[in-house]
Amino acid sequence: MTIEIKRASVPLWQRIFPFMDWLPKVNSQTLRADLIAGITVALVAIPQSLAYAQLAGVPPYYGLYASFLPVIIGALWGSSPALSTGPVAMTSLLTAASVMTLAKFGTDQFYAYVILMALLSGLFQILLGVARLGVLINFLSYPVLRGFINAAAIIIALAQLPAMLGLKLEHSKHFMIDVLHVVEHSSHTHFPSLAFGLGSLAALFLLKKYLPKLPGVLIVVIITTTISYLVGFEADGGTVVGAIPQGLPEFSLPPFDPVASMHMLPAAFVIAIISFMEAMSSSKIIAIKKRIKWDENQELVGQGLAKIAAAFSTGMPVSGSFSRSALNLASGAQTGLASVFSAVIVLITLFLFTPALHHLPKPVLAAIIMMAVFSLIDIQVIKDAWKANIQDGIAGVVTFIATLSVAPNIQNGILTGILLSLVLFLARTMRPAVVMLGVDENGVLRSAKRYNLPKLHPQITAIRFDGQLYFANVSYFEEAVLYLVCADPDLRHILVVGDGINGLDASGVDMLRNLLDRLKKSHVGLSFSNLKDNVMEVMQRTGLEEEIGKQNFYPSVQVATVAITRQLETGEADMADTQEQGSEA
Repeated sequence: MTIEIKRASVPLWQRIFPFMDWLPKVNSQTLRADLIAGITVALVAIPQSLAYAQLAGVPPYYGLYASFLPVIIGALWGSSPALSTGPVAMTSLLTAASVMTLAKFGTDQFYAYVILMALLSGLFQILLGVARLGVLINFLSYPVLRGFINAAAIIIALAQLPAMLGLKLEHSKHFMIDVLHVVEHSSHTHFPSLAFGLGSLAALFLLKKYLPKLPGVLIVVIITTTISYLVGFEADGGTVVGAIPQGLPEFSLPPFDPVASMHMLPAAFVIAIISFMEAMSSSKIIAIKKRIKWDENQELVGQGLAKIAAAFSTGMPVSGSFSRSALNLASGAQTGLASVFSAVIVLITLFLFTPALHHLPKPVLAAIIMMAVFSLIDIQVIKDAWKANIQDGIAGVVTFIATLSVAPNIQNGILTGILLSLVLFLARTMRPAVVMLGVDENGVLRSAKRYNLPKLHPQITAIRFDGQLYFANVSYFEEAVLYLVCADPDLRHILVVGDGINGLDASGVDMLRNLLDRLKKSHVGLSFSNLKDNVMEVMQRTGLEEEIGKQNFYPSVQVATVAITRQLETGEADMADTQEQGSEA
């Protein structure tokens, strides 16, 4: 029986306004749960947004702005009820790395390009979602993704060293050179900054380990900001968040530069893909735990609209946050209103509490970023991939090394991994296994070579082809069959056990026709058993079944062996009778 995955037909109005599917179902119980979850997530999102804005190379208030309107848009137009949209580490790093090649770090031009990147990457996601191309995300192999994430996490952590040490250094075009500059200037470390950074890192670690239910990030921010104000950290040369504009963000058209946009398109596409990968992983977990369906194409549209909302409200590229989504789910979020409530708390902060954030030390933000990305590092995944398939392991390791090598242009690292994984995939499918089969003592078909088993019959060779017969590997299959004919002078029939053949294209049909002719000239028969329905349908539509002969297709190996053996024995008897009659004449 074939299982077909069918997408439920969604009315057009529901695609345009997806929130109308769940908004009417809101009641007092879900409202209370969403309010608690929204407040809980906001307490984490506010300090994180300031930190991730620093990582993206923009003023801290860009992060707060990106935690307001984009969060609401992502919740209303997405498909996952507990997905928390907003600034995230990976997207922030990719943004800074991409824009750094076009404008000087920390300039107004740099900020304008960050906003433009939010617009372009959002448009890419909307186009993919509207075209129903969310499935393309699955073509990014997991080892490649993990290799990239591991390298990016290390880069993010090392990029916080200047802030942790209180050093003000210029960014170069090579990340490793920047790290060397930090080492060279380590003697100029600002020790109050180092104390704030290391102290915050230790406090965040201890709170997460021993008091995980408390909002550790918020507690650390409140304590360190108070200490910073009392000891005069800014007056002593320390770097703080500084003044944050109060009130709503400025809503305006994103600054559009056609020339810069053309240069930014490849990076914008990578940001669109990678940021959605994080949102997708969170949405899948939410869907499993809440036992609900989610639509990757609708989520692409929702995340794309959220990025565009950020571009129109002086924000930065956003994505679905894995950590905040997990917190949202654990806090009991029932609908997208949880994210709306979270955005409202951010709005209240913008109106009332921004002066309180003035003295927040930037080394503390660096510690928050470090703590967040440490959980992203997972070397064991690469080791497991290497054990499972050496080619997957190679792809993961090469992606890891390439990403570190080309930093800050880390988008080139993931592109390298994608291209390599595609090449390795083609290499695997071009030369799939062609296994000669034998029968063990239990009558089970196994590899004759691996288990040292005899053939089915002295004049019959059974082979199994593991893969679809398509243009890239048909010549390999043909060569393997003809090699068997040349290597075994007693061979009179080849049985292809087809349960491993998943598909057949026009090149495969043409190859089988040519192979059939060549085998006939060599007086070798060709039969198939256990073929799948889709392969048989292609043979029937193209007339190949008639050319091979319907009698040469069998439902099982056992039936095929008995029938072919009888044919061979009958043929030999007929040949003997003919020879005997000739000698009598």
